[in-house]
Amino acid sequence: MSLKSNLLGATAALTALTGAQAALADAHLSEITVAYFLEWPMPFQAAKVAGTYEEALGLDINWVAFDTGTAMSAAMASGDVQISVSQGVPPFVVAASAGQDIKIVDVAVSYSDNDNCVVSTALEIDADTAGDLNGKRVAVPIGTAAHYGFLSQMSHFGVDVESMEVVDMAPAEGAAALAQGDIDMACGWGGALRRMKEHGNVLLTGAEKEELGILVFDVTSAPAAFVAEEGEILAKFLKVTADANATWNAGGAEAEAMIPVIAQDAGMDEDATRETMATFVFPSVDDQLGERWLGGGAQSFMDGVAGVFKDAGSIPEALDTYADAVDTGPLAAAQGM
Repeated sequence: MSLKSNLLGATAALTALTGAQAALADAHLSEITVAYFLEWPMPFQAAKVAGTYEEALGLDINWVAFDTGTAMSAAMASGDVQISVSQGVPPFVVAASAGQDIKIVDVAVSYSDNDNCVVSTALEIDADTAGDLNGKRVAVPIGTAAHYGFLSQMSHFGVDVESMEVVDMAPAEGAAALAQGDIDMACGWGGALRRMKEHGNVLLTGAEKEELGILVFDVTSAPAAFVAEEGEILAKFLKVTADANATWNAGGAEAEAMIPVIAQDAGMDEDATRETMATFVFPSVDDQLGERWLGGGAQSFMDGVAGVFKDAGSIPEALDTYADAVDTGPLAAAQGM
């Protein structure tokens, strides 16, 4: 089946909403709204709980949990959200391709093992028999990193996506549908992915996906107007995030003390939090500003993601370049704080 309808409708709505972003420049800020995910444990949540962001920014922060990166894009387009933490690159690319003026401002997390598709155990399908997925029913959160991974894996295995019944479901819904036997395969991340694995198996590991060039990482993103007008606030926000990441990356007692705080904020138990975060990589600011990430690697990766989506008919056109969709100014400023 064609994947166009839901995604094209979403991109049209995003395009219509982009004018709302300009209003940010004229508003006197006393509060900002920041989007994030539940069941997606990250070091920034320790600072979130401690109120460190509010203290550093001198603003109230309204933290709002979202189900998908596409929903984050829509909320930024409408002016309801000023910063999105850990938005997947594919939903960012979808929004930017539709004309939404948003910017990547840092690399939030890399997680090849924590975003995948799971095939129902009852089918007994693995990498050697992946061709049997032709004609099957699959739950995919359209326009997300999981969607990109799904398309890339099906291309690798030679599965005809047009033959499949692709149902647009958030990961939690996909996990429930897989458990109930309503679908043959589900794609997602985080806690939902762990639940999916209780009822099926992955076709490729994170390392195997990386070997094929299927990278999975999230970014912190913001409307271009907010980045331009509130760069100092954004730099302070990114500095708090970087400090929390550095504490986690250093390990030891301080990192261990973060686990229960992050677990509670993420809506997870401590063991699941520890297990999930062990598969995450939080690049330092120096690394993020280097060639592998925001110095060129992320821009090239976005070109590739856009190509996959365009070839699949999921977006009408790709941008000539996604270089302008990255603004390293606030992160560079945070580096010097």
